[in-house]
Amino acid sequence: MEYKLPVRVLALDTTTARGSLAIAAEEGLLAEARVFTSDGHSRWVLGAAEAMLRGLGLEAAALDGFAVTVGPGSFTGLRVGVSTIQGLGLAAGRPCVGLSALDVLALAAADRAGRVVALMDAFRGETYSAVYDGSGRALGAQRVGTLEAALEGLAASAGETAFVGDAVAARRATIEARVPGAVFPDLDLFLAAFLARTAVGRLSAGAGVAAASLRPLYLRPADIRPPRP
Repeated sequence: MEYKLPVRVLALDTTTARGSLAIAAEEGLLAEARVFTSDGHSRWVLGAAEAMLRGLGLEAAALDGFAVTVGPGSFTGLRVGVSTIQGLGLAAGRPCVGLSALDVLALAAADRAGRVVALMDAFRGETYSAVYDGSGRALGAQRVGTLEAALEGLAASAGETAFVGDAVAARRATIEARVPGAVFPDLDLFLAAFLARTAVGRLSAGAGVAAASLRPLYLRPADIRPPRP
């Protein structure tokens, strides 16, 4: 389905402790909510969405589409994000855009360097990672593993490499030592606003999908342990 501009999109990111919700249109960002929480995102998302829509004088059915970061990240966070956007999209009968948080980070850093590496904290001493060209186009698969594995082979290429994501600040010294030409652009890690603006363009071009087809992106199997006897 192709829409005539302006297209209004509600976007949600719950992949990390930095949760964010945004509504954007062709003219730019219309509203945004940001939450940093260690208690999960289920408590604030729907209330924030309702308040934002009410503040703009809109009903959910007046939106042209919805967007969500489908992963990688917290299992609970991904379920909250995807299920919320699925519910809103199904209720409003509108298409959706689902993007990896790593892809969103790379697209937000486009044109900052000849190559972009997105790194997210996967805990357990590991990172979620992916490598992109300067325009944000993926150059390989997204993966989970040690930082050393994520950096492997990057030193061989000449030119600047931009590192972005919540795993970068704490490991900057290691990155600089291993990758000559590493740069660290100042990038907003609350992703919903950029995701919403990206989704506006994609939905304008008819690139949305059915809400029911959204699926979480898990790079690591669930950590399910049997109860102790």
